[in-house]
Amino acid sequence: MASTLLQRATTIHTDVTHLQQDIRIIDGVITEVGQLLPADGDDEVIDLDGYVLLPAAVEPHAHLDKAFLAERIVNPTGDLMGAITAMGENRHLLSVDETIERAERAARLMASNGYRAVRSHADTTTAHGLRSIEALAEVKQRVAAVIDVQIVALSGWPVMGPSAADQRALLNEALAAGADLVGGCPHLEGGDTLGPTEFFLQTATDHGVDVDLHTDETLDPTARGLAELAELVSSGFEHQVTASHCVSLSMQPEPEQRATAEAVAAAGIGVVALPHTNLFLQGRGHSPMPRGLTAVAALRAAGVRVAAGADNLQDPFNPVGRACPFETAGLMIMTAHMLPHEAWASVSGVSADVTGLGAQTIKVGQPADLVAARAATVREAIAFGPTDRIVWRNGQRLAA
Repeated sequence: MASTLLQRATTIHTDVTHLQQDIRIIDGVITEVGQLLPADGDDEVIDLDGYVLLPAAVEPHAHLDKAFLAERIVNPTGDLMGAITAMGENRHLLSVDETIERAERAARLMASNGYRAVRSHADTTTAHGLRSIEALAEVKQRVAAVIDVQIVALSGWPVMGPSAADQRALLNEALAAGADLVGGCPHLEGGDTLGPTEFFLQTATDHGVDVDLHTDETLDPTARGLAELAELVSSGFEHQVTASHCVSLSMQPEPEQRATAEAVAAAGIGVVALPHTNLFLQGRGHSPMPRGLTAVAALRAAGVRVAAGADNLQDPFNPVGRACPFETAGLMIMTAHMLPHEAWASVSGVSADVTGLGAQTIKVGQPADLVAARAATVREAIAFGPTDRIVWRNGQRLAA
């Protein structure tokens, strides 16, 4: 029986107050939470005085197959299409083996920074084949002891019409080869978002899996992919749906934002805001320059679950990033006007809910997936992003 006693850890008591507590973990599960808990003879005792202790975070949207390509594949224009073009022109550089190396490095970095799970989109295009799917399926097995990996088959485009038969077939092959969810980019189809959205939902239904779509990743205020998705899901789709990006919503008038947000809430769709990449890619050439983020306030006011992710990690879509939940939470404070406790929830409990993993808390009976950071409060941890942190996975302390 493995037993650990964490002493004098600072935990969240309410949204804005903290409390020093002791936590006992036995066989990966929290069994006691209190103050001045006596140490048993078999306990490994760890003094966390000066550390804030939090449930581990969840990364709801990543691209592990592209991680750390910034030096090898350059985005000359700095915008979304520049990144897409650069990737397309350099597919020949990306083998399964080297993708495994980069993706595993990124996943392990996320684990060491305090993530317990990551949902990663994997390019699934006729030019690229199943290389990313195969690589991430291998990485998923290699890192299972430290972090869970969900794989989204990110379909290429177009998917509609006779000429897209090979692309449609490839998406089905990806789901048979290890992908866990259906993904795609309806807004890149060439004007028609309804048709491809229907296709992705039907494909997910056929395979009995969830859906996570890149939705309206554009500043075009006429884009209505999110509203269409909400209508289709409300008509009877039975699986969980996530809409990532949803940038165009921020460019629409407030009444339209409110109506779409209410439809999204009614459909039960989770939304993932992605400040890192959208701040970098969106808004170039606009005056005044928009933030390039979805309408977080309008969505949350309507009751939509809004998670936050880092998206790309040091690649043509985002040349920076530290794979750190505190970094993402900090950006949500600055760009979406969230309060610190709301920002932390967006990368932890809400992200876990949106990805279907279930939120965790520091309570008896909960899994001991935890991160301790040297800080007095959650706000301070977000502000400083301390490198001095300790991570537990199923009650086991990860190697530094």
